[in-house]
Amino acid sequence: MSASTTAPSQADVPETPVVKPSSRARRAGRGLLGSAPIFLILLVVLVAIAVRNPQGASPEYYLALLKRAAPLMLLAAGQIFVIVSGEFDLSVGALITAVVVGAAVITDGDPSLSYPAIGGLLVAGVAVGAINGVATTRLRVPSFLVTLGMALVISGGVLYNTGGAPSGTLPQNLRFFGREGIEGVPVIGELPYSVIVLVVLGSVCFWLMHRTNFGRQIFAVGGNARAAALSGTRVHAVKTLAFVISAVSAVVAGILVAGFGGLSNDAGAGYEFQAISAVVLGGAVLGGGRGSVLTAMAGALTLEALFTLLNLLRLPVELRFTVQGVIIIAAVAYASVRLRASA
Repeated sequence: MSASTTAPSQADVPETPVVKPSSRARRAGRGLLGSAPIFLILLVVLVAIAVRNPQGASPEYYLALLKRAAPLMLLAAGQIFVIVSGEFDLSVGALITAVVVGAAVITDGDPSLSYPAIGGLLVAGVAVGAINGVATTRLRVPSFLVTLGMALVISGGVLYNTGGAPSGTLPQNLRFFGREGIEGVPVIGELPYSVIVLVVLGSVCFWLMHRTNFGRQIFAVGGNARAAALSGTRVHAVKTLAFVISAVSAVVAGILVAGFGGLSNDAGAGYEFQAISAVVLGGAVLGGGRGSVLTAMAGALTLEALFTLLNLLRLPVELRFTVQGVIIIAAVAYASVRLRASA
């Protein structure tokens, strides 16, 4: 019997292709979970904290650390979408400040307005993310400039409306997300609501990036936008949605920050650079195409733990900026070496 080869008919070809990134992009999305050294670094820092402060080395102490890190971890979980797509989002710090100040202005201490205010702020976050995405993709302005400009617009709007001195009061039922928790939990005593929010939204972000076709599109776009477009990916829509996710994560982080620190005109100052530092520390490549939600969040927790260790060592708070700069330079250099070695 002779074997024959039959070419597939046109009917066999699906009309809407499911985007499958290159093998390199798939390895970037999956392999980083097991290969990134961030978990080892986190362990070393946590052990150093325990050595420096033995009486504080308890489940409650480390849970308090996780509670403090929750806003930054949420920011990192959103920022990773933008960075994996090959872009930046520098507007999240200003957006956090706008959320804190805006919530106080809208509610002015009235508990009945808390949830409508949260809903309105989430809608505003979606709008900010959409504008960032459209300006970056449709107008072809570099995301660094777009989001920096958005940060200035938001900060200027906050200063103009508050006159430099924010007024209003944050109601208790809005602040409890960042302050309160479920009491009477065995071993840990209290489970903070901020940790619950972190786990839920972090899980959603992980699912979106690593378990959906949208996530595969993100890696494909970041790895090679032109090739992704030729394979059927709507590059503009994917990048815009990445900016929306980042902005929404900033709004939620802002609600938690409002519970921690209360009303302040600089509540979100520096968070944008901390988020990028955390993502890079977690092994993401700034050029796009490589990263993980889990390691980005671990990078944020490591950064907060490192700041805690600096405090325990009684080093100046100003060293935070130096530490962030060193982390970004070292992590980018390490990622570059790894990329060259795997090429």
